[in-house]
Amino acid sequence: MQKEGQIGVTTENIFPIIKKFLYSDHEIFLREIVSNAVDATQKLKTLASVGEYKGELGDLAVRVSVDKDAKTITVSDRGIGMTAEEVEKYINQIALSSANDFLDKYKDNVNAIIGHFGLGFYSAFMVSKKVEVVTKSHTDGAQAVKWTNDGTPQYTLEDVGKADRGTDIILYIDDDNTEFLEKSKIEQLLNKYCKFLPVPVVFGKKQEWKDGKYVDTDTDNVINDTQPLWTRKPADLKDEDYLKFYRELYPMGMEEPLFWIHLNVDYPFNLTGILYFPRIKSNLDLQRNKIQLYSNQVFVTDSVEGIVPEFLTLLHGVMDSPDIPLNVSRSYLQSDQNVKKISAHITKKVADKLEEIFKKDRTQYEEKWDSLSIFVQYGMLTEDKFYERAQKFCLLKNVDGKFFTLDEYKTLIEGAQKNKDGVLIYLYANDKEAQYPFIEAAKEKGYDVLLLNGQLDTHWIGLMEQKLEKTRFVRVDGDTADQLIQKAEEVKVTLSDKEKEALTDVIKPLLPTMDKTEFNIDFKALGEKGKPLQITQNEFSRRMREMASMQPGMAFYGEMPEMHQVVVNTDHLLVKQLVSDTGGKEKADLEKFSAENPKLKQIVDLALLSNGMLKGEALSNFIKRSIEMI
Repeated sequence: MQKEGQIGVTTENIFPIIKKFLYSDHEIFLREIVSNAVDATQKLKTLASVGEYKGELGDLAVRVSVDKDAKTITVSDRGIGMTAEEVEKYINQIALSSANDFLDKYKDNVNAIIGHFGLGFYSAFMVSKKVEVVTKSHTDGAQAVKWTNDGTPQYTLEDVGKADRGTDIILYIDDDNTEFLEKSKIEQLLNKYCKFLPVPVVFGKKQEWKDGKYVDTDTDNVINDTQPLWTRKPADLKDEDYLKFYRELYPMGMEEPLFWIHLNVDYPFNLTGILYFPRIKSNLDLQRNKIQLYSNQVFVTDSVEGIVPEFLTLLHGVMDSPDIPLNVSRSYLQSDQNVKKISAHITKKVADKLEEIFKKDRTQYEEKWDSLSIFVQYGMLTEDKFYERAQKFCLLKNVDGKFFTLDEYKTLIEGAQKNKDGVLIYLYANDKEAQYPFIEAAKEKGYDVLLLNGQLDTHWIGLMEQKLEKTRFVRVDGDTADQLIQKAEEVKVTLSDKEKEALTDVIKPLLPTMDKTEFNIDFKALGEKGKPLQITQNEFSRRMREMASMQPGMAFYGEMPEMHQVVVNTDHLLVKQLVSDTGGKEKADLEKFSAENPKLKQIVDLALLSNGMLKGEALSNFIKRSIEMI
């Protein structure tokens, strides 16, 4: 039998469109062809299991081979095969509603063309000038046939001899795609797309080093693990198994994960997988795209933003669901109802796991909090449902290393840290060493100080101030210890405007000139025991600058100067002496006084030193002056 015919499409432009609009994703042709071979093999195994196929199954491996001289790639299986009628039905009849609908609706969407119309096989034409299908059905007495097509709607179908059941797909690679004739390229694609397919996929032979070079052995090179960890029962697995699998997924990773979740859902959708919590210290972007998405063990994508909640992109691992379409665009996945249900379920499972670990072994949870905090905060910031759950296991750590839940910490501080308006003030530091004097001053007042030095803390603080009633976060160097939590009306400063102006004139010349930094002098009555001079940083402007460093849309704030307040304690004896010494002096005399008064210089330098702002020559001069004054 030999037959010529025309493929059943309503436009003759099908092949140019496939080549043009699928070109950006052309490497998926191998995934499609190998996946079809695996499906054919799985179907034969199913028929055998129910008694509809009585023959010997034998070797069921799918074999991929490259002939560089002939410029061909061949994918062979020993699955169910096809009769001539089935070739007509499954390969020749591509039902497209109309040429216009096709072009208008799908021409710009690479994966939707394949996925929507079941054109997986036709992805072969993205890289081939001719494709041959040699196939023999598993049914008794079947006649083998060969289908040939050169990238036009015309095809030939003829009887051929073939000893064994199954299908060989032979791709004659065109001149623009000869990279796919390289063994290394095919190995790379098989490892990317076919690493966990449920049927053995063989590519050549395993090699060994002999006589100064690698030579083939007699052993098949099986590139995939047919029973990856996520397909097995959690009860049958040990911690070592999960850690070994993690190292297989991320061979370049240095650290082991904190813990993991084994997903196994069969209603209302099917979902399996293993999600690992990595040790996250800082850089969010470097940690993304570590979740691999599969459909029936076939790799779909590792770019899962928009498919799972944003904070889950920080997790590592695999998810597999037959309910996730294999060949669709990410925009389709993002709007798919099953994907949305899966996303919500994973959020719940993650929250369940964190709460379980927290309740079961709080000490272990606290030990891992420095890595977990960025993940939990990210979830609270971006997912309302996760925020509701996370309130139970989100921890606060103070500068002494003690941990508290949100409720525990509120109970701890609400007696001492409410201001005169009933607002609960959460004091925090982001650098224990640099802010040590301010921390100690706050502790002396009976206050507790949190340590918030994570990448997302500034944003998380803003969220807490929105969510928690009558609550405000204040960095411990944002004001003097007396003014951090105002218990009563501020004591009025008794200096005249002229006296303030004179003090400003003598202090300002002694402040350093720093890039994008401004100093404003302020006067407060802080008691005789308070420091004569302190430098604080404006909470609002500092917070805006920190946010700007992470959000391009806030770049305006990033350009604003750092605003520091030089707080002069008008109750201190040294300041009172300065007021007396500068009283009635003219501008030139004040300048001379500022330049020649070592005690004044020492007061200013002490304030700068407390803030880590005294460096280089200024620091050296301060030390010399201190020795002289002793």
